[in-house]
Amino acid sequence: MDPILFLALPITSIETRQQTKLIKSFAVDIQEVSYPDLAFVDIETTGSHFDRDRITEIGIKTLASNQIEVWERLINPQTFIPQNIQRLTGISPHMVENQPSFEQIAQELKKELEGKIFIAHNARFDYGFIKASFKRVGIDFKPKVLCTVKLSRLLFPTQARHNLDTIISSHDLKVTARHRALGDADLLLQFWRVCESKFGKAKLNEVIHQLVGNPSLPPNIDKDLIDSIPDAPGCYIFYGENKVPIYIGKSISLRSRVMGHFQGALTQRKEMKLSLQIRDIDWIETSGELGALILESRLIKERMPSMNIKLRRSKDLCGWSLVEDQAGVLIPTLVTHHQLTPGLQDNLYGLFYSKREAHSYLKAIAKKYHLCEVLLGLEKRVEGKSCFGYQVKQCSGACLQLTPIPLHNLQLKTALELFKVQVWPYAGPIAIKEGGEMIVIDKWCYLGTAINQEELYELAASGEAEFDLDIYKIVKKALSGAYKKDVVPVAIE
Repeated sequence: MDPILFLALPITSIETRQQTKLIKSFAVDIQEVSYPDLAFVDIETTGSHFDRDRITEIGIKTLASNQIEVWERLINPQTFIPQNIQRLTGISPHMVENQPSFEQIAQELKKELEGKIFIAHNARFDYGFIKASFKRVGIDFKPKVLCTVKLSRLLFPTQARHNLDTIISSHDLKVTARHRALGDADLLLQFWRVCESKFGKAKLNEVIHQLVGNPSLPPNIDKDLIDSIPDAPGCYIFYGENKVPIYIGKSISLRSRVMGHFQGALTQRKEMKLSLQIRDIDWIETSGELGALILESRLIKERMPSMNIKLRRSKDLCGWSLVEDQAGVLIPTLVTHHQLTPGLQDNLYGLFYSKREAHSYLKAIAKKYHLCEVLLGLEKRVEGKSCFGYQVKQCSGACLQLTPIPLHNLQLKTALELFKVQVWPYAGPIAIKEGGEMIVIDKWCYLGTAINQEELYELAASGEAEFDLDIYKIVKKALSGAYKKDVVPVAIE
């Protein structure tokens, strides 16, 4: 064989294999680009309530067969546009007075969205408004919905926040008309392109199927009921047969939390059991997280749902106080429910739901800090003999005077300090401002929620309320944290 021909053969073979791979790769790329038709939607409205407020503008950017189509309409809401909304969006009554109503553009909009995946940021808001508007004119609107908040959380889990302003800054999106429908819809399309470039079209196709798939709803619950639950703070109540409450929960986003139960029902036995028992759902909105926490605690104690274990009412609430005996020893003395005045007693530690829990805690700190159970009153004193703890090297010997009594007292107070019940730090009742409401508290007790000054003073003057340990913990945490600056003292005349 000619040596030159012999050398050429392998080279030709390599080139052929490379060309074959390139053709196969090109074929795969062609298959990957086939998204479903996507409609990136944003709306502007006169407010945040589906039933009360109306749409003023709709902007849609459709991605179909790699082509972009644009649809935009100003809409006459046939109602007042608040000044703050006008300032935010730039849409004035003059701009919409000669524009068509939603009813007049409904069929055109339906045609524009039909057969496409409805994509929006915080999609429950945009989808909820459009669905409610269609319903008022007799059109049933049930598209597949994809939320870009969920998309962002899924693909960028380390990102601290996922609101639209954060996404704009995190991914250097180009803003053309913020808080106008088409401008914000364009931002969603830009974000989609960013995701596409980072993760590829095949991955986004997987994400579409993952996020659009509807979770399995309980067999006795209608989807329209789920759709009507707001994504707002508050408490939800699950009812079983005969309207008996079986579970009460709280969330800063009611609908998302309720849906979380049903998604969990596919993999978690407890959630599956709950899902099968549900016959109805109710909810109560609050102005914020603090109101939801307090309301949940109260509702569970009032209605005693079968599947809530925590936050139950206790009739045996008790705590420890330290009493010095004749020998100068500080002895923990149990203060029972009838003697408790939390918020006024300085020498009070705990609190505990039962005497058994109180004694268990005292035994635990005795072991941890090598305290003497005889001096703590947990073990009977036998003159001249040590406690049992000393024999097993769990007591430092205060019972045999090997440890000075003042040092034992100090160790005991240090151990109990973490559980000291704080004296009420205000001269009288206070109001904690949350949203448009005022949560009225006095001596750690919840007096009620006011929406105006008249209700505020009426609640503050209403007298003593029953102390509740769970509400005490909630309020104490709130006052030392996020709500510290929202406190307003209430002067009672």
